[in-house]
Amino acid sequence: MKLLGTVVKTCGSRLLIVRCDAARLPRLYGDVFSRRLRPIGKVVDIFGNVASPYAAVFCRGDHSQSAGEKLYTKGDGKWQKSRN
Repeated sequence: MKLLGTVVKTCGSRLLIVRCDAARLPRLYGDVFSRRLRPIGKVVDIFGNVASPYAAVFCRGDHSQSAGEKLYTKGDGKWQKSRN
């Protein structure tokens, strides 16, 4: 598991704004998990300053994450070749 970042704000019932580490940017449309490995949603956008980026996470349903909680992604963040 790879740390995505810390939840900064919730927008509505299905969107989270997460502060990311500039050295470890998440993969777009990558799955997002809680610290208990429960699926939360997907990264739909990365925005902000290059030194302090943010990610928008679209949740699968109503979420229970609050500001300050850490979220995680799977993998190393690199695109992998399809085996088809």
